[in-house]
Amino acid sequence: MTGLHRTRDAEPWPPPGSASAGALTRDRATAVLDAQMRFTGWSREAQELFGRAADEVLGQPADTILSDADADADAETGVGMWAAARRDAPASLGVTRVRRGDGRPVSVSLFLTPLAHREGGAGWLLVAMDADLAHQEAVGRSMVAGLERESPVLLVVYDTDARVRWINAEVEKQFGVTFSDAIGRFVKDVLPEGVVLGEDSRPAAGIEKIVEDVARTGVPVVDVRYRYADAPRHARIWSGSYFRLQDEEARPIGVCEASLDITERYVTRERLTLLSRAGAGIGTTLDIRRTAVELAELVVPGFADAVDVDVFEPILDGHEAPYGDTRSPLRRMTRRPDGAPTDDTTGDSLNAVRLRCLAEGTAVADPAAGALALPLKARGSVMGVVTFARSASTGVFEGEEILLAEELVSRTAVCVDNARRYARESATALTLQRDLLPRALPEPTGVEVAHRYLPAAGPAGVGGDWYDVIPLSGARVGLVVGDVAGHGLGAAATMGRLRTTVAALAELDLAPDELLARLDDRVARTDTPPSAVAEPEDQAIGVTCLYAIYDPVSRHCVMARAGHLPPVLITREGNAQLLDLPAGPPLGLGGLPFESADVELPEGATLALFTDGLVESRARDVDEGVRALCDALSDSPHARLTETCDAVIGTLLPEAPEDDAALLLLRVHALAEDLVATWDIAPDPGDVARARSLVCNQLAAWGVDEAASFVVELVVSELVTNAIRYGGAPVILRIIRDRGLIVEVSDGGHTSPHLRRAAMEDEGGRGLFLVAQMTQRWGTRYTPKGKTIWTEVSLTPALF
Repeated sequence: MTGLHRTRDAEPWPPPGSASAGALTRDRATAVLDAQMRFTGWSREAQELFGRAADEVLGQPADTILSDADADADAETGVGMWAAARRDAPASLGVTRVRRGDGRPVSVSLFLTPLAHREGGAGWLLVAMDADLAHQEAVGRSMVAGLERESPVLLVVYDTDARVRWINAEVEKQFGVTFSDAIGRFVKDVLPEGVVLGEDSRPAAGIEKIVEDVARTGVPVVDVRYRYADAPRHARIWSGSYFRLQDEEARPIGVCEASLDITERYVTRERLTLLSRAGAGIGTTLDIRRTAVELAELVVPGFADAVDVDVFEPILDGHEAPYGDTRSPLRRMTRRPDGAPTDDTTGDSLNAVRLRCLAEGTAVADPAAGALALPLKARGSVMGVVTFARSASTGVFEGEEILLAEELVSRTAVCVDNARRYARESATALTLQRDLLPRALPEPTGVEVAHRYLPAAGPAGVGGDWYDVIPLSGARVGLVVGDVAGHGLGAAATMGRLRTTVAALAELDLAPDELLARLDDRVARTDTPPSAVAEPEDQAIGVTCLYAIYDPVSRHCVMARAGHLPPVLITREGNAQLLDLPAGPPLGLGGLPFESADVELPEGATLALFTDGLVESRARDVDEGVRALCDALSDSPHARLTETCDAVIGTLLPEAPEDDAALLLLRVHALAEDLVATWDIAPDPGDVARARSLVCNQLAAWGVDEAASFVVELVVSELVTNAIRYGGAPVILRIIRDRGLIVEVSDGGHTSPHLRRAAMEDEGGRGLFLVAQMTQRWGTRYTPKGKTIWTEVSLTPALF
């Protein structure tokens, strides 16, 4: 790497010793001329370029050999060009079209350099090069000059021992390091304040280690974060990439680094990360003091050196905030760092900032005191004040930092207010929750169901966990479990509204992903702030949900989830595992897609749907809780489901839970094959009679009485006729014997039939009306290939 050095004037390009430099040297043709401009030397490259042998050229005048291929009798030829070059200085003769020895023209770039000689000796060195290659060389020189002097990218070249061997002007500009100061030294010695950041933004291995690894392995490394700070809160961040440099024999000779300043992007990401951590780390319990501690732990020391959280005393007793009374006594919830000494002057300054903040009801920044005070305000009420403090050496709060602090305090205020409100509402909410949850679940064919629900203990009270089992068409069953963030009346009311909405959407026979998408739209609309005159409704913020449809005919279960934990599948052999489902976003974000997964459930397998309160607590993370749940479920795969529920609750929640917990167990069984009959129907009106005959024969084999058979025959005739006439192939007829008779006709159309009342003079339009009158229920569900019209007929139908 000793050949890499800074020359502020013209530099050779490519660098000496590089592969491309050798290639370009071989493409140059050289010749020697005497003082009379006659050739006295002719290289092999010149012979190849001009198509003339040395014995043909030597002794000949230059204007004869290098005649202009485009010149006519009256035009100036090469003689004039040579005459212009006969001063004792190098001269570029530009691009000239020269006629080769074989008569073909060639464009060449010519450069003439005078040689020191004795009288009568050589006078000039002529260098010729193909014009296109000469242009490429010029571009290369321009590129190198631009990278060195104009490029906004920091470029550093290291030798294989990780010592700096070359830097461009941007490095000098951004770091204030001169070229002579950096050459031959390690980066850690040139910039001791700089550190390489790991994935968690903590210091990682130095640049020297990265360079050595790249030089040894040849594997490039990209997006290495490097931080350099001349003051604690005035750091700059660069993103660097490293790749190996090699000579013509592919031997490593060094490593090149290219870096960009990403400070603004990095700071923005760090702020978003802080907000993301705040969403999960603030308000984990309904305890005001704990919420204040969580805020302090989040922002110290990264955002502030210390933080005080002061709350009005009435808030601690669950009362409303003292409206407009800033003289109400404050209670300090936390100070970070704990026990940090504060002199009287600093304490008086901070108190003055707090009082001003409470009086004005807005954020107050005092650069002299290094403090930022914000009102702890939620739902229009000021409950206290949060004060962030920094020492003089770490800078002041300004700009976007104040906006970030406002967002953090706003989230904290909501959590504090929730703790106050829900302490008083827990009893009422528990009653409401019990009334809204199903008292008894249906028992569809092909499944066994058991469930448990445990409300949260303590003053927090009940939350918004819910579950449901919904009978669907075609003997299928819908399963739902969800969780509304928060506790109290608001969460319980939201839970009831969402449970009702899910049940209504399930009746439309929507696929799980489509149902969650519509539910997401509903939650997003609810999350819109109410107008000043409208009564605010419960807010569905942070809702998770899992919806599944199990078909006992095919033993397939289609599931989708919105930010919810996936279910656990337990086989008859006792193997329990968490299903791998696409993780959709929580409800209410709006616009983000949900994905479904189709899982074939083994005969006799058990599916466990649950909420996070069952597996997660302050003493146990969610992964550990899920493993404990799988172990508890696999202990007794053949036990009664009610016994399994009790065993799981006793193992995972031996004490009253900190959060609501719901568990729904479903043991699946396939519907017997002799209870399902399926036929393909030709799209021909003449095949309607065949469909009726097939159904009648099957009903007779099942022992169905004539009255029910008559109704089913009429239904099949009408539905098959409509499918052939209006739907299109493929037409499939299926009947299922359940508690009643289920008739399904599928076709390739996507248009749903509509029930109407035909007029006296109408010739048609009465078929679906008769179907609706003679069946218990009927409806339409759509599939990727078309639609299915289904009906349910009682085994003892009432014809009139």
